[in-house]
Amino acid sequence: MGIEIFKKHLREKRAIKISAASGNYDLNKVAQICRSAQASKASAVEIPINKEAYNIARKNTKLPLFASSIHPFEILNAVKLGVDAIQIGPYFDVYKAGKRYSAVEIYDVILETLGIINEYNVYTCVTIPASLTFEEQCDLIKKLEIIGVDLLVCEGYKKSPSNHNVIVESAEFSIKGLSELQKHTVLPIMATSAINKAALKFAFENGANAVNVDSFVCKLETEVAIKSAISEMVGTISYRNSFNKEIIRNQREMLFI
Repeated sequence: MGIEIFKKHLREKRAIKISAASGNYDLNKVAQICRSAQASKASAVEIPINKEAYNIARKNTKLPLFASSIHPFEILNAVKLGVDAIQIGPYFDVYKAGKRYSAVEIYDVILETLGIINEYNVYTCVTIPASLTFEEQCDLIKKLEIIGVDLLVCEGYKKSPSNHNVIVESAEFSIKGLSELQKHTVLPIMATSAINKAALKFAFENGANAVNVDSFVCKLETEVAIKSAISEMVGTISYRNSFNKEIIRNQREMLFI
């Protein structure tokens, strides 16, 4: 199956990636999430970058496997394991440490990463840092289009209203950023950061090609609960499949008018 099922859902603007790597190296939880994502007809699973997690994931799902990091050689290790796609990002740990990547620094990381994995021809996503200004984000996106990145990831973070030294994830900020950035790129965009059932539908309604669901699922304690949550999310936007097929059918018919 490889990455093709994710790419198909991406074109239909209904791709749902479920993360089993949200600060979680519980291999039993990885297996539960992989089985649940498979059974619920999600689009892909993200896993931690280690051999045990990779082997468990491959045994429990046929869905494409993603791995993410901001460290080039961690990405290389994931590619050597055999993942179907890589994501440069996210930057939440960087923000929590009180640091920020400049536009130049993040572009250098991207170039280094792509340079060392170039021979593997793996599907590539890049997270656009929320810490950059909108103009810097647009400039970075144009560069990413030129070097052949496949998918952009829009993150959302804001300072805590009770403690400005604390950074919290915000689905609202991610979706708002996505709505603006899609006007400036031809690349598909995935929304991330605190995506739950309500935010997922809102993201697709605002033009997302995909969403990444992480902490919402990882915090659930049983496989039954995980499968139920993923199934509900997939069901929420399942209408988009027939909706997009109808658009394609109408476009084809118009060619013969």
